[in-house]
Amino acid sequence: METINTSGRRKTAVARVYLTPGKGEIVVNKRDYKEYFPSPSQQYKVNQPFELCNLAGQYDVKATLSGGGMTGQVEALRLAISKAIVENDPEQKPALRAEGLMTRDNRMVERKKPGQKKARKKFQFSKR
Repeated sequence: METINTSGRRKTAVARVYLTPGKGEIVVNKRDYKEYFPSPSQQYKVNQPFELCNLAGQYDVKATLSGGGMTGQVEALRLAISKAIVENDPEQKPALRAEGLMTRDNRMVERKKPGQKKARKKFQFSKR
């Protein structure tokens, strides 16, 4: 197996991932993922595809993230890693799909409408 290149997206975040056989090192934007994502829940989401497929410590991940916030970037990275695992071993797909890791979450921020305070919130109405 050589390098597998995939991408994942969530909200406005885009993750480009390069998966290679290795010792389990995950590098995000040239920094260790534990430094880039300090929260344990975010670190869990990054490792979730590997844990589900019993592949922890078998692949090195080099990722480039851009756009969005932390949550969007973590979930985009998780989707990209899941797609790379399936590209390498298609038998892993049912396990990942059962946990919802193979589906792109297409929810985006609703746009602000003219004449309103926000997307749905209106200015205060005065009857008199």
